[in-house]
Amino acid sequence: MSAIPTTMRAFVLMGHGDFDQLQYREDWPTPQPGPGDVLIRVLACGLNNTDVNTRTAWYSKGVEENTTGGAFDGADDDDATWGGAPLTFPRIQGADIAGEVVSVGAEADPSLIGKRVMVETWIRDWDHPMELDRIGYFGSECDGGFAEYCAIDQRYIHPIESLLSDAELATFATSYFTAENMLNRANVGANDVVLVPGASEVAERIGVPDDVIAASMVAFGTSLPELITAITAIRKGHPEITVGNIVGADVLNCLFVIGAAAAAVPLE
Repeated sequence: MSAIPTTMRAFVLMGHGDFDQLQYREDWPTPQPGPGDVLIRVLACGLNNTDVNTRTAWYSKGVEENTTGGAFDGADDDDATWGGAPLTFPRIQGADIAGEVVSVGAEADPSLIGKRVMVETWIRDWDHPMELDRIGYFGSECDGGFAEYCAIDQRYIHPIESLLSDAELATFATSYFTAENMLNRANVGANDVVLVPGASEVAERIGVPDDVIAASMVAFGTSLPELITAITAIRKGHPEITVGNIVGADVLNCLFVIGAAAAAVPLE
């Protein structure tokens, strides 16, 4: 394994505000792992709204506007982190890390060296690990991964074996925890059906016409009962019901929707 340099490249946040508060440095000191820490060579680090909102101080109670990515006049530096504490500058942001352990502290597990790892983003008080008021966020209350190296307690890293690229792995951590929290808050069970809004917004961003989006939503909504019926019929050994269901229901749905639309607005 190559020698660890004393300095590294990093994007450093110097204060709350717009992009002008971010400085690119090539001489930033490489962090030194504490007794129970590991040093990670960052191979990829994702960007998410938590990074943006921390930079702009959007989490401050003095901000009542929607997040925009720009600076806020009402922000208060005293409660601008995700956990509600003041942010210490300079700060290296970046929570969603995929990397390789290159060094460990005196009390950390040396077998971790060389392991490909992902990082858990919640920073806990290990004396009170389940108290949410004591939780911070990686890249907010401590330095994160917008740099060549980062140091973190070995309890936050997870060795991983995957065919996914480093960039792909770096998209998981924050989005996964967000989705998991939503499922937990909604008390979703194993047999529940969940509607995930937002698909239409993604379609709009990639240029799908509005009429195609609308038609797709109507088609899915009107055909969902038939789809469930067809799957159930096949599982119970009655494929003929599936054929009848498609001919008798889906075709009727299509003709009914087209006819109803034509009644409202003549087809050209």
